Amino acid sequence: MTVTLADVAARARVSPATVSRVLNGNYPVAASTRERVLRAVDELDYVLNGPASALAAATSDLVGVLVNDIADPFFGIMASAAQSAIGESATGRGGGEKLAVVCNTGGSPERELTYLTLLQRQRAAAVILMGGALEDPEHLAATAGKLTKLSEAGTRVVLCGRPPVPGDASAAALVFDNRSGARQLTEHLLGLGHRRIGYVAGPTDRTTTRHRLEGHREALAAAGVAEGPTVHGPYDRSSGHEATAELLARDPHLTAVVAANDTVALGVCAALRERGLSVPGDVSVAGFDDLPFSTDAVPSLTTVRLPLHEAGVRAGRLAMSTTEPPADGVETVPGELVVRGSTAAPRG
Repeated sequence: MTVTLADVAARARVSPATVSRVLNGNYPVAASTRERVLRAVDELDYVLNGPASALAAATSDLVGVLVNDIADPFFGIMASAAQSAIGESATGRGGGEKLAVVCNTGGSPERELTYLTLLQRQRAAAVILMGGALEDPEHLAATAGKLTKLSEAGTRVVLCGRPPVPGDASAAALVFDNRSGARQLTEHLLGLGHRRIGYVAGPTDRTTTRHRLEGHREALAAAGVAEGPTVHGPYDRSSGHEATAELLARDPHLTAVVAANDTVALGVCAALRERGLSVPGDVSVAGFDDLPFSTDAVPSLTTVRLPLHEAGVRAGRLAMSTTEPPADGVETVPGELVVRGSTAAPRG
């Protein structure tokens, strides 16, 4: 026999309205009363009707976490941390729990907008968008419109590792300082004596790509060093592998290569070894992000450490309103240069 809200109310010796208030968390209830209701929920194994509850309340128990590629450790670390933080306030006894759903966009701007529409229809309690944004005016305008509608409907919106969206002031943004990190990385190579530095950049239409490339160029300009060849491609190993051939064709005397991220850097290292070049003996290689495998690579990668886990936790807590939001809605998250075995002074 199906247990009803009235059954829980009778067991807890309260009104059905009080049970509803406890489970929806939308009205203050005395701690002792709340405890009796939750105990009755446990004893009767009552399951809240989610869709009906969402219709009665402003939002549902759903939290959407949008990522480009969950198989990429960059997104996996942040998404996992956010999901843990989202569950921190749950009692495990009915009421308070949130269902965090990871939405994998595959880097498709159309898919991102579709997920935002679906989450709006489901009256999501919160939405977290992770990773850099597509720099396309039409897509940014559409995204701003979606985020504004979500916020107006009571959905909390958090950007993690993504700059604020022009035209939308509703989202809390945790922004990685990619420019500063990239500048530090190139300054490290310049300090070692490198002057012929190639760059394997990410896709041309991504904010992360532009900001990291700008930091690299700022360091070169400040040192009075001419910019070396740059090749754009996806944030994957094959991109680094293929781009290395083009870099060396354009400048066979490169002494260092900066990669868009650590995964790309692995492809660069593999391509150099295939050509009989040693890392860092012949060519130094640097990555970005400090993903878990960076320490175990041979040689271990010099990189910029981004606090991915910490940022994911912060995003999850912001989504649940269990922590103070950043001032003015934007919080800059700095990176840290990590020097390892893949960089050294050039020969000669």
